[in-house]
Amino acid sequence: MFRIAQISDTHLSDEKPFFVDNFARVGEALRQDRPDLVLNSGDITLDGASNEADMAAARLLHDGLDLPMRFLPGNHDLGDSQDAPDHGEGPIDALRRRRYVSYFGPDWWWFDVPGWRVLGLNAQLLGSDLPEAEEQEETIVDVAASVGSRRLALFLHKPLFDRTVDESEITGRFVNPVPRRLLMASLVGVTPALISCGHVHQYRASETFATRHVWATSTAFVIPDHRQPRYGLKEVGYVEHRLYPDGRHESALVRVPGLPTLDIAHFPQVYGPV
Repeated sequence: MFRIAQISDTHLSDEKPFFVDNFARVGEALRQDRPDLVLNSGDITLDGASNEADMAAARLLHDGLDLPMRFLPGNHDLGDSQDAPDHGEGPIDALRRRRYVSYFGPDWWWFDVPGWRVLGLNAQLLGSDLPEAEEQEETIVDVAASVGSRRLALFLHKPLFDRTVDESEITGRFVNPVPRRLLMASLVGVTPALISCGHVHQYRASETFATRHVWATSTAFVIPDHRQPRYGLKEVGYVEHRLYPDGRHESALVRVPGLPTLDIAHFPQVYGPV
């Protein structure tokens, strides 16, 4: 069995360290649990897209966990998808992407464990005009074509959709319709057994056809109902995924004792009034 502890939306900063204590508490729980991998699925930083100091602070905090680690970027780390509505952080560009990579390493990657292939993607790169978007697409095609008898687990920052793959609404909350179709086509007929994301700051697990979709909540805060619908559980924590060599898998929300569920509405100093 290979255990992945997925943390997400940590929103770390030295200059505005409102969510560092929550990260430290989660980190202590992870050090005691010793998963095979800790995966941060994006919005690692409070505002790394605009403030490089947040990148350095977040990297230092993660290094302090002293655990096997992989990262995926979120919109607060390198800008949002180019086709997403403007929510203040601006779109991904070459400079922001290079800066992210310099701190956190490749923004897409894959590896194999017994019975599984694990693929991590840069969700904000999907559908962009950066040359690396085509490189990522080629990787997806190659990874899917050579998956063999393994099951595929896909990780990215944004959920692909709410309920159905053919949704047409453009909100910035989900991967938009055109890049979603491109991603599904690039998988060349391979259906992921597991797709897991962050971004929404809620925990939800659902089934669509043969795929289990898991949304990891934030370690930092939740978003009030008047700004965001309730899709699942609005509480902080992390998600543990168990990948078995025979292709079975389990995912569950892990609640850390004493970890407060903060509300971003109580922190106008962060992103402005909510």
